[in-house]
Amino acid sequence: MIVALTAVVIGAIAWFNPNTFSSGQNPFVKSEPLNSISGRVGGDGPVLVVKIDDTRASHPQIGLEDADLVYIEQVEGGLTRLAAVFSSKIPTRIGPVRSSRVSDIELLAQYGRVGFAYSGAQSKFRPVLAAANLENLSAERNSPQIFTTDPTRVQPFAMVLRADLLLQLTVDKGITLAQSKSMGWKFGGAPEGGRAVSKIGLRWPASAYEAAWSKEENRWLLSFQGQPNIAESGLRLGASTLVIQKVLITPSIYKDKVGGVTPFSATVGTGSGYIARNGKVFPATWNRQSAESGTTWTDKDGKEIAFEKGQIWVALVDKEPVFTDVIADATKPSSK
Repeated sequence: MIVALTAVVIGAIAWFNPNTFSSGQNPFVKSEPLNSISGRVGGDGPVLVVKIDDTRASHPQIGLEDADLVYIEQVEGGLTRLAAVFSSKIPTRIGPVRSSRVSDIELLAQYGRVGFAYSGAQSKFRPVLAAANLENLSAERNSPQIFTTDPTRVQPFAMVLRADLLLQLTVDKGITLAQSKSMGWKFGGAPEGGRAVSKIGLRWPASAYEAAWSKEENRWLLSFQGQPNIAESGLRLGASTLVIQKVLITPSIYKDKVGGVTPFSATVGTGSGYIARNGKVFPATWNRQSAESGTTWTDKDGKEIAFEKGQIWVALVDKEPVFTDVIADATKPSSK
């Protein structure tokens, strides 16, 4: 009687969803929620964006391995600075924290009113930043207990954010931050075709990255200025999906404290680029209709290019990347 009843129940479930058992899925196990920005496990939550220094003196950087997405932006003198987007997991410490730039306003508008953590901003730029749809969570408005100083580092590369305390403060003050959402791209299998490459070189006037494909880790392992990009935790930084977004970079009206002109990277409109995932590079077109819109990526036929689930790095560049093709193993016998 019990055996017969069990068979009936299993049969009913299989009738309701005939693909359940053939696909290997267990209908009684609840899947973990995934983050809409990165596809990482952790679900959707408040979005915190932190500006992080990206010079050799700032390495090893802190907490970047937990970001859902990291933007590489050009700043004064041709150097780069990072805007790290956290949502699925927000680590206790993030840094070294540095100041905001004019490109941040347009770039981050697509996420909604996110928490924006940075060390400061030049006086001429502050009114513009204050009018933007960003929740000012900067060091200018918070205590040294939240924006701490790492005694093992030298200024201006020693400011480290206690993100746990900052987020608790937003809760205590009743500040509502935008939740992570779909940003225009989707996740799925790799497209057909593509160019198999082993390395990708990215260049700015005074900064350089290299991404080397790791089949074992299924991600692009990053190097910065010729050295492996290792976080303070000891983890090698890398991207499951590396987005190379070619943008127009022009001088802005702003300058840094020594007179260096701040560049502006235009991320609204349309342009070319590449999506790198699963050891291949796919030429792509990006499109973002307005500052509040997400960014979509399509191939030459207008078909959407899906991203690989995992951490995303977006390089905002105005130069073509350098690709190193995969070299066939000459020791293997020919298939002819």
